[in-house]
Amino acid sequence: MKNLMVQSKRFAIVLLLVSVFIKLSGQGAYLPPDRPKLVIGIVVEQLKFDQLEKFRDRLGENGIKRLINEGTYFKNASFEYMLTQSAPGHATISTGSEPSSHGITSDSWYLPLKNELIYCTRDLSANSIGGSYETGKFSPVNLLASTFSDELEMATNMKAKVFGVGINETSVILSTGHSANGAYWYDNVTGTWMSSSYYIDSLPGWVNDFNAMKFSDSYLNSVWDLLRPAKDYSDCLPDSNSFETGFNGVNYFPYDFKKMRPKGILNSKIDYKLLRETPFGNSLTTNFAIRLIEKEHLGKDDVTDYLSICYSATDNIGHRFGPSSVEMGDAIIRLDDDIKNLLAYVTDSIGKKNVLIYFTAAHGISEIPTVLEKNRIPAGYFKQNQALQLLRSYLNAVYGEGDWVKGYSERQIFLNRTLIEDARLSLDDVQKKVARFLVQFTGVASAYPYSAFEANDFGNGNLRRIINSFSPQRSGDVIVTLNPGWVEKEDDYVTNHNSPYEYDSHVPLIWYGWTMNRATVTRKVNMTDIAATLSSLCKVPYPNACTGEPMFELFR
Repeated sequence: MKNLMVQSKRFAIVLLLVSVFIKLSGQGAYLPPDRPKLVIGIVVEQLKFDQLEKFRDRLGENGIKRLINEGTYFKNASFEYMLTQSAPGHATISTGSEPSSHGITSDSWYLPLKNELIYCTRDLSANSIGGSYETGKFSPVNLLASTFSDELEMATNMKAKVFGVGINETSVILSTGHSANGAYWYDNVTGTWMSSSYYIDSLPGWVNDFNAMKFSDSYLNSVWDLLRPAKDYSDCLPDSNSFETGFNGVNYFPYDFKKMRPKGILNSKIDYKLLRETPFGNSLTTNFAIRLIEKEHLGKDDVTDYLSICYSATDNIGHRFGPSSVEMGDAIIRLDDDIKNLLAYVTDSIGKKNVLIYFTAAHGISEIPTVLEKNRIPAGYFKQNQALQLLRSYLNAVYGEGDWVKGYSERQIFLNRTLIEDARLSLDDVQKKVARFLVQFTGVASAYPYSAFEANDFGNGNLRRIINSFSPQRSGDVIVTLNPGWVEKEDDYVTNHNSPYEYDSHVPLIWYGWTMNRATVTRKVNMTDIAATLSSLCKVPYPNACTGEPMFELFR
């Protein structure tokens, strides 16, 4: 009798499981596809980890919080190099390698032989496609390594569709790599989307149609006011304060863009560049990305496609107002709305099970030095122009009159090597003298000569981060690091990024969709691991200079 009861229970359980399976099958139960149909990389310029955590409870349920609640959240991801700028950040994410390998050591570098400053994506052989003349002369010509999307294209015999969109051309170009089908960015002159002859011969009809709707005009004829009640920004700095640069001296809400036009003439020409400095630049990017997914039919076949979406407005807002400003808080809340709209479209049109999304940032930012000083925290502005002038005077006194310093860019001194050689001086000795002189300035933590990194291999710490930023062909003769809380002084900026410290290097990283489980990971990961992880998930070769490792938590 007892055995009969056990058998009856087992039979009932089997019937229950069969009925559940049938029911789920009727509702479209599924196993995730072998590969995602679309990979979307969302990279925000200037969003440090603690900024996202600060506003997390005020975000909506269907935007960034949805990514966190339904995805895998890596809370200890960081860049492991010194010069934490936008260009190296995007290139490191896409190639899985450090700047010393992919070649984008900084946004710009000085080329002594040509006596000119090189912008990392500038390409005079390229021509504008749409937009104005100068803003199309860009390509990935200086990116030395392949990207994940390059390897995806090669592995699929160029059947994968690869695109990038963003206000900033450099972010888009370095995120999409060498083999992209298209890369689109915003033109400051016309307020339209454009590209380069490196990618296409003419703008597709759908891009022209989108441009014809003049969304940028609508945004710049509006008013930027707080999206939420003032109490939601109570932990930000006061809206009106003495720390922020603002727009033409105005640093409080609301911002009436018509009144901000030149000379205050309401019917004067629109300054399209202003859109970059507002959250509406992110909204325009989102709308264009959604249109691109639709018109280019991304994620509609069995070949994995890739789209890079680069949000740049937060970077410009942070430079002018600082990371603790009401303006930055409102920009993050509005970005959350943009992510909500993007997720809604993608999950409805392609399906969550078919889309793999990663959300991260290209760098963080320092608090405004004067804000830190007010709270008795050591900080300050390094006046690089003054330091350079004194350095030139010092070298003239030591070696005689001459143009000993050719340039300064991104915390690096570029010496006149031709003059040094003609004077039969030891380059190594001159570099060391320059380093010893610069380290005497207030705010300078250290100054290292080129020779310190030629043959040395430092295990970890800031010296390792400098090595990861160092390229013999593109780095300066002397590299300067500042103390924590110190930033270079620039006219329109109240703060900056470009250090190895936590506030510049530690960024959020979230994986969502496809096979991603809900989890929180606290172990430290290098941002080079993103490309390695993507390649492993999509079963394509690693980028050719990749040093990252797959994030094993995503393969369980």
